[in-house]
Amino acid sequence: MKCPIDGTALVIAERSGVEIDYCPQCRGVWLDRGELDKIIDRSVVQAPPPPPPGRDMHGGYEDQGYRKKKKRGGFLEDLFDF
Repeated sequence: MKCPIDGTALVIAERSGVEIDYCPQCRGVWLDRGELDKIIDRSVVQAPPPPPPGRDMHGGYEDQGYRKKKKRGGFLEDLFDF
């Protein structure tokens, strides 16, 4: 199959059981019917909400190590790492 943007031959990659057609030139991604649903189903993670911050003795909020953490790559990053 050819890229509809620039006519380059598409490359097929399989990630987590999903076939992804992508163009190595323009980096466009094309999915067949149902493949987006598979990606969405596999990307949903049920994580509990973080605990509320505690109060210190003076009525203010204590520092409990809540620092902005570097965003870790997720399922979609692993899926589209070409």
